[in-house]
Amino acid sequence: MTGVNRPAALNRFLLGAIGLVLLAAGGFGLAAHFRVLPFVDPAVPLVPGTAEPPGWALYAIAAAAVVAGLLALRWLIAQLARRPRTGIWRFETDPAQGRTELHADTAVAPFVEELRAHPGVEQARASLAGSRENPFLALVVTCAPDADLSEIRGRITAESLPRLKETLGLDDIPVAIEFRFARRAASRVEVR
Repeated sequence: MTGVNRPAALNRFLLGAIGLVLLAAGGFGLAAHFRVLPFVDPAVPLVPGTAEPPGWALYAIAAAAVVAGLLALRWLIAQLARRPRTGIWRFETDPAQGRTELHADTAVAPFVEELRAHPGVEQARASLAGSRENPFLALVVTCAPDADLSEIRGRITAESLPRLKETLGLDDIPVAIEFRFARRAASRVEVR
């Protein structure tokens, strides 16, 4: 995983490209309407002839519109997935004796509360994704504008993460920490 907000770069690029295409098309239409472009006559029909297109063309246009709509809907749904998918961990040594299940969000709740208690931390969110054999922890830590990020990161890696690993009985947890600053929406630092 490249970050907590994976689709952000692609979204910015696509939104910028679509915006530029729409601006260019709108500017071209306005320029043609006001006769600014000498090579475009606004009185000439856009397409030659007035006959209806063949039936297959209408079906092709409808199919293309449905595909474009479904792609746009998929893109919109992807915006809602801002955190890695969590699941239920199963601790099972002997199936005949039963099993223990732990939801990943429940497992990290005390860890998040501990993070919120660190000086300079105003808000914290954690997502424990993957399986017990292949876990991944994604953290989003919102700090005060004057907070020392290296100190906060040091406390997380030296104190909080070892306790979480011990609690869950894990040797290692790959982690991505995204620091954000409170009261400054555009300021963001991602540390790996």
